[in-house]
Amino acid sequence: MRYLFLPILLILFTACGPEGGSTEETTTQAPDRSADGEPTMMLTAAGVEPETVFNFEDIIWGFTWLPDGRILATVKDGRLLLVEGDSATQVSGVPEVRDAGQGGLLDVLLDQDFATNRYVYLSYSRSEEDGATGFTSVGRGKLSEDGTRLEEFTSLYDGGPATDKGQHFGSRMVWGPNDGHLYFTIGDRGNRDENPQDSTRDGGKVYRITADGDIPEDNPFAGTPNAKEAIYSLGHRNPQGLAVHPTTGKIWEHEHGPRGGDEVNVIEPGKNYGWPVITYGINYDGSQITPEVGMSGMEQPLHYWVPSIAPSGMAFVTGDRYPGWEGDLLVGSLKFSYIKLVHLNGDEVTGEQELIKNTGRVRDVRMGPDNYIYASVEGTGIVRVVPE
Repeated sequence: MRYLFLPILLILFTACGPEGGSTEETTTQAPDRSADGEPTMMLTAAGVEPETVFNFEDIIWGFTWLPDGRILATVKDGRLLLVEGDSATQVSGVPEVRDAGQGGLLDVLLDQDFATNRYVYLSYSRSEEDGATGFTSVGRGKLSEDGTRLEEFTSLYDGGPATDKGQHFGSRMVWGPNDGHLYFTIGDRGNRDENPQDSTRDGGKVYRITADGDIPEDNPFAGTPNAKEAIYSLGHRNPQGLAVHPTTGKIWEHEHGPRGGDEVNVIEPGKNYGWPVITYGINYDGSQITPEVGMSGMEQPLHYWVPSIAPSGMAFVTGDRYPGWEGDLLVGSLKFSYIKLVHLNGDEVTGEQELIKNTGRVRDVRMGPDNYIYASVEGTGIVRVVPE
């Protein structure tokens, strides 16, 4: 058995519902699942192959398309690239990043009214003045008409305090389709015992702010004394996937577990997703984190993986390029170097397939404006997934 249900001292944490108490007692306990996770889904031949559209050896952490079809791509080392065909121009005016550990220049997102205001949003690891510590930050600047400069860049949210730890920055961004607000993630920053369960601390959260960086009045912690009012949900480990469901408009998230226990969650305001009080994972050295895989007041994942696939990047299949996959979920795998295609029936997982196996560590997954699946692959660049 992977989990030994022995009495241990539970992790002490700050109760952090919107009113400072625990969340509602309506969540059920964990379902009766085996210690090795859910039954393995049948894997079938997918009938697709990767086609490289931009050759690049370094880590493209995130990418998106401009209205004219060119690509903006973030490189972990701090470069923002304007990609046209198989060539790229480095964009100036990008904030300085702390390229250390898992940190660097992370996600990129266009403003909802980009055609008018030219705003580009970036998430990144921002250094303190000493350069030895950093934190996850989200900011925006205006892209010049020729696409070569980012002007008037301003930080909108800093997820401090800064630390010298190099892990668990998050960080993905999406626009809420029903409210127009900016949702983004910050990982627990390697401090699982304090950050994820405490609403007065940043880290281990999904956040929600306005496009200008203000706090929406209906945020679940708005007005709560000492709380970080941008928090939308808490109890997360290291979320590196965020996507909007194309039909329901709900925000879906995935996060790295420790050794096992990678999760897919549907994010609801003010909900607690459990880390590290409940988890399907264990420590990297094989020791137990907690015997609890479920607890009243904490959400169960919609889906999880044991062993870990190390998920990064997330998108839903849209369009008509892949018959039968419409509405299914795409998740990149760093550990196993493939895209995981998760078949869905509503919120129920009905099967899985592995796409473009052994191409390289998949860092980000997006649906392109041409309705093809695209992925950034470490050591390869950006690939398009096409039917064989």
